[in-house]
Amino acid sequence: MNDSAERAAGRSSLRHRILVTLLAIVVFRLGQDLPAPHVDARALEAIPKTENPWYWLLDLFTGGGLSTLPVFVFGVLPCLAAAPVLRTLITLVPRLAALRAEGRAGARLLTRYRRRLTVVLGLLGAVGVVVFRDREVFDDHGAVSIAVTVACMTAGTALVLRLTEVITDHGFGNGVRILLLAQVLAVLPAESLRLYEAKGWVAIAVMTVVASSVMVATIVVAQAQRRIPIQHAKRMIGVRTYGGNPTYIPLRIAQANSPAVLAAVLLSLPVLAADLWPSVTWLEWTGSRLRDEGTPWRIVVYVVLVGLFAFIRAAGTLDVEQVSRDLVRTGGFVPGIRPGSWTADYIGYVYHRISFFGAVYAGVIALIPVAGLALLDASPRLPFGGVTLQVVLVFLVSVTLDTSRQINELRLQKSYGQFLR
Repeated sequence: MNDSAERAAGRSSLRHRILVTLLAIVVFRLGQDLPAPHVDARALEAIPKTENPWYWLLDLFTGGGLSTLPVFVFGVLPCLAAAPVLRTLITLVPRLAALRAEGRAGARLLTRYRRRLTVVLGLLGAVGVVVFRDREVFDDHGAVSIAVTVACMTAGTALVLRLTEVITDHGFGNGVRILLLAQVLAVLPAESLRLYEAKGWVAIAVMTVVASSVMVATIVVAQAQRRIPIQHAKRMIGVRTYGGNPTYIPLRIAQANSPAVLAAVLLSLPVLAADLWPSVTWLEWTGSRLRDEGTPWRIVVYVVLVGLFAFIRAAGTLDVEQVSRDLVRTGGFVPGIRPGSWTADYIGYVYHRISFFGAVYAGVIALIPVAGLALLDASPRLPFGGVTLQVVLVFLVSVTLDTSRQINELRLQKSYGQFLR
């Protein structure tokens, strides 16, 4: 009877986490659809959509908030921006660096500062929206009305921050990533409809193949690992023997969008320089060949840069010397390889081969969306359309895998919890 009650409690806990996550997403989407006070929705609909690519980029990462000015106008963008800003401040302010070195107590205080910084960023963003947005979208231009609008948008940022913490603590996955995925997916259907209106069903079929290929390849590579076998020496303590059990070091291919983003930004610099100095001949020649994402020359250079950046990033991730020292300290060794520098050389040899394969994989993944858009001859409003599509798809797979892994771990914990006590 007790076992049945425990299993029911485990299922209830699992259902509770799922319901908390879904409820937080629903509240978040309602906040992104609810207009802020003193905002004229009809005036917003009458304003034509701007084709500025950077405005579209901000609109993508705010879930369409800049177009409709809802209560959650910035979505999770302040939460995303607060973390790197705080890391920069830690390197600049000695007091914050000392807090990071204080352990758990300092981490709690830094978390409090991050929350306050998120609200401050939301406040600054709300003031910027009210100041630089067209006056026609506000039905009242009084100081009190503007203050109420700014306060409501700032409170929306604080509520979004709380929703992310609720998902992280009582739901599944990372709250910021879950809500970011929800708001990005909310923008994509409108862009898919625009692509269908421009190119028809052929575009939908090509995008389906592109999305399926990227997602399947990402899932396969994310689950793959190269296991280096490790054997620990046996130790006699009293009359008992300890250790000697075989284990392994799992080596994986890092899943990251930063090489593709860095390569796209690097390729955009000659184009920007050509626009700033049109009289320079070689800049104009280079910019003309890198301006269009569908040209074979730009695609080849882009894929090579993505692979190069991915290899450099992976090469600096694993410290093989530290792994070798840890093995010596714990009495472990690779069968057939002498401990010390020989083990470090062997692990480095294996890891460099994996990194090379990962660089080729990153280049192929970056090629698929760009080739699909070039085949359709449809460039989205966003520059680096292939990069954006890749980032969204890889991010979708990453969040889904992390959430499903957490769900499976909780189910196993509830199923075998009675045997672990």
